[in-house]
Amino acid sequence: MILLDFPLYLMETLKCRGSLCGFVVVFMFLTTVSKGSACHAPSTPQCFETKADEFYICEWSMNTTESDVMFDLYFKKNRFRNIKTTWSKIHRDKLNLFTPVDLWVEAHVGNSSCTSTKKSVILSNTVKYEAPQKMSVSWLKSGLKLQWKAVEQNSALAEVRFRRHDEHRTELWENRTTNTTVESSMYHVIVPNLSKHSAYQVQIRHRSTKAHNPLWSNWSPVVMVPAELERSPEVSVTTRLVNGTRRVMLTWKPMPHTASVGKVNYTLKDTQSSRGCPCEERTHHFKWNKYTTYISYSAANISVIARNAAGYSPPAIIQVPAVPAADLKSCDKTLLNEKLNKQTCLELYDLQDGDSRSENVITLTGRKKKKEREQIRESIKDYVRYLYFEHTCDGDRKPRTVKRCLFYKKEGVPLREPQDFTPSSETDHSVDLSWKAIPSVDQRGFLTHYSLCRVKISSQEEHKDCQNISASLINHRLENLTPGTKYNISLAGVTRVGEGPRATITINTQPKKPVNVLWSLLFLFGFFFISTVCTFILKRIKNKIFPPVPTPVIPDFTPCQPESQQMLERKEEVHELTLHQLHPERKSLPEDAEETPVFRGKWDDGTDEDAEDERGDSRMPGGSSDECLSTDQALRSSREGEMTDMDQVDNEIAMLIYRNGLVFDVKTDST
Repeated sequence: MILLDFPLYLMETLKCRGSLCGFVVVFMFLTTVSKGSACHAPSTPQCFETKADEFYICEWSMNTTESDVMFDLYFKKNRFRNIKTTWSKIHRDKLNLFTPVDLWVEAHVGNSSCTSTKKSVILSNTVKYEAPQKMSVSWLKSGLKLQWKAVEQNSALAEVRFRRHDEHRTELWENRTTNTTVESSMYHVIVPNLSKHSAYQVQIRHRSTKAHNPLWSNWSPVVMVPAELERSPEVSVTTRLVNGTRRVMLTWKPMPHTASVGKVNYTLKDTQSSRGCPCEERTHHFKWNKYTTYISYSAANISVIARNAAGYSPPAIIQVPAVPAADLKSCDKTLLNEKLNKQTCLELYDLQDGDSRSENVITLTGRKKKKEREQIRESIKDYVRYLYFEHTCDGDRKPRTVKRCLFYKKEGVPLREPQDFTPSSETDHSVDLSWKAIPSVDQRGFLTHYSLCRVKISSQEEHKDCQNISASLINHRLENLTPGTKYNISLAGVTRVGEGPRATITINTQPKKPVNVLWSLLFLFGFFFISTVCTFILKRIKNKIFPPVPTPVIPDFTPCQPESQQMLERKEEVHELTLHQLHPERKSLPEDAEETPVFRGKWDDGTDEDAEDERGDSRMPGGSSDECLSTDQALRSSREGEMTDMDQVDNEIAMLIYRNGLVFDVKTDST
């Protein structure tokens, strides 16, 4: 009814009469109503102090799709025109902060306008924080810790919402509200009962706990929270010597997927960095799971740490020992008292029982100030063994070791004697001695040798016999001792300064043992037995290889007396000859052979008595010269008869001829 009476009221106000006037009034009314229906009233504005500057911010909202909407903001009687956004920033000097004021906003859309509801507020009591920015997260044993910059020193109320991060599905947000704590101008909140092995998406907003009319801040940007890095990287190391430097290549496995959400960076620290060449510790940051660095020959510690948005992993510490060197010599010259350039570095490792410990290293570089260098030189101790390294840097910025040796600032005598000095394997003339080397911390200098002395206790003069033993030995065989004698034996280490304390032991050599007669006889018997057997075997072998020569058989001949002088003057050549029949059972002799009495007995074993008589008669001294044949003639006649008979014999005849001790074996085969 009010809307229907409005045109009549308008006509009376305008004093319009007639139908034409009424039509115009109704048209204007309908147009205004139609335009006004497109304007939706905005929300009541909220004005608050930002705490960051001297301005107040007023915010409101409006449900519209129009782009040319204009707003007028009213503070009681104050009006701020032509605002194109749903917020406005007003300096506090233009506002009444401590008395109640009415707030509203008027929207203008085209020719229509609409107004929000009015609200009476005291501006100084209304506070709204800015949305949290640059929030950091970290995992604790009790849960997830969130921290961001504090707006004021008072604690705030925070609302946290979170959900698991899953690439395959979207989970619902879960909200928790808690009070913050303030530490070092930072708000801290701990969200308990979250899994450290999962990744989360987190947002947070906060508001004041001291203001009379606090407002919630806007939500912070979504923060990705990766899982905790529980394990250190599994690092593999490959070292290679290159011209006085070492190339160290480090590789490790990627971190777990849930811990790699967002990104994972790595931090590497080494005591000898190529960028800090030499002898300066540097830190390198990178994104890859491999890295190559160069270090010198001295010991180095390298640590690799993985880092994500939620924290750090435990460090993987790689201890790279010094390059071993056999037979290190004492330093003949050092640069400790000379001026160093900026590319030179000296390192002295305090040796404890032969091991270099990096925490006991003294480093001297040319980059240090003069006073600091003097303090470092004074910190070098007397009587302490150091492992001296001299490093330099070339143009390629790689640390190189140019010298290493053993160094004493000042030497002395050893403080202790050789340890565990003990004898063993005593005999009547020798003993084995062993000991442990003097610890390097007690040597107080370079051992040149050991002094080993022995003294006979039973001797009246007690003469000391000493000898030097190499400092590298820990055992020795002492010989030329007297059997059944008691000795005092002592051992001491000797440096260039002098001799240290002695370790002393007492030994008794064994008495000399008597010779065992039975064993001696058995030994002699065995020796003669083996000699006899060997002699017999050698003779058998000799007879097989070189058969013995038979002794020639020489018959007894009675020489005939010659009747004339001519026969005496004749030089008769006598051949000692013996004929043997090899096959007597198959041999037949002619009758003419029986007439030769000298050889018949040799050819036929079955001789008769007449033959024996004839031989006997022929040897008689009274025989005539006609009947006596000379040996040469008998031999020739025998040979002629032999050859005549052999032509007629079918059997095989062998004839052995002995002449002047020589043997001739003649064999003929019958045809």
